[in-house]
Amino acid sequence: MNDNAAWLAGQLGFDHLYLSPKRGPDSHKEGIAILSRLPIEAQDTLDLLGQGRVAQCIQVTDSAQTVFFANGHLFWQPGNSQARLQQVERLLAWLDEFRGDHPVMICGDFNGTPDTQAIQKMYQRYRSAYVHIHGTEPVYTCPTPLTRSLLSQLRTLRSYFVYLRPQHINPFWRGTLDYIFVDPSIQVSDCQIILNKPAPNHPNLYPSDHFGLYANLKTGVL
Repeated sequence: MNDNAAWLAGQLGFDHLYLSPKRGPDSHKEGIAILSRLPIEAQDTLDLLGQGRVAQCIQVTDSAQTVFFANGHLFWQPGNSQARLQQVERLLAWLDEFRGDHPVMICGDFNGTPDTQAIQKMYQRYRSAYVHIHGTEPVYTCPTPLTRSLLSQLRTLRSYFVYLRPQHINPFWRGTLDYIFVDPSIQVSDCQIILNKPAPNHPNLYPSDHFGLYANLKTGVL
C-alpha cells in the first residue's frame, strides 16, 4: 500500500505524503493517502469506528496562509445509514478541533448519495465544490466499467450479504458517492470529473471503480 502511494507521489512530482492505513485485518493492504507539494506541518488520523474506516487531515502553509486538507473513506451501506451519519458527525467534530479557525477542504469517498442524511449533514456545514460550479452533483461517480479481480468481486459480494438491504438491490445502480467539500470562505473557480476515460488499449481498464474529482480552489492570499 505504501509503495503504491509513494509511486503515485513520484509520478506526480509530490514531495510529501501522509498515509493512513485502514483499521483491522485489512490495514496492510487498504488505506487512504494525501499527497502534497507543500511540507506537511501537522497530520492526524481519525478512526471512524466502523468497517475499519478512517479519515485523515494535514496542515500546510503557503504564502503565510495556513489551510487544512482532509480526506476520508466512509461506511458502505446503500441508502441512509445511521453508521455513516455517525461517522460524519464524528468527522465534523474532529475537524473543528483540529483546524481551529483555519479553512479546511474535505474530499473523499463518502459512500452516500446526495439525498442521504450523512451528505445532507455535510451540506449544512460546507459547500460542494462541484455544485458551486455546475448547480448540481455529477450524475454519477461510481461505478466505472473497471474489470475487477475475482477476489475483489467476492469481497463485494460478502459486503452485499452483510450490509445490503432488499430495497436497495439494483444490479444497474450508479450514483454519486464522491465529493469535494469546502469552507464557505474558500473560492471555487473550477471543479470537474476526471479519470473517467479508459486506457487507450483496454475499454475496461480505469484507475478505479470510482471517477475522480478535480477542483481549483483559493483561500486568503493563496
